Amino acid sequence: MDTREDDLTGKTNELKGFLFLTVFLAPVVSVALVGGYGLAIWIYQILSGPPSGL
Repeated sequence: MDTREDDLTGKTNELKGFLFLTVFLAPVVSVALVGGYGLAIWIYQILSGPPSGL
């Protein structure tokens, strides 16, 4: 086996993985976290009532 071909294949896979993480996974996780936090606050306010504003 040629080490240059293995190195090129490894770099290609690394680039594909990086692009998948930055273009797809990071935005999906960010939206899920913010949406989940908003949902948790909404459910909490349904159960405890609106803020009193003391």
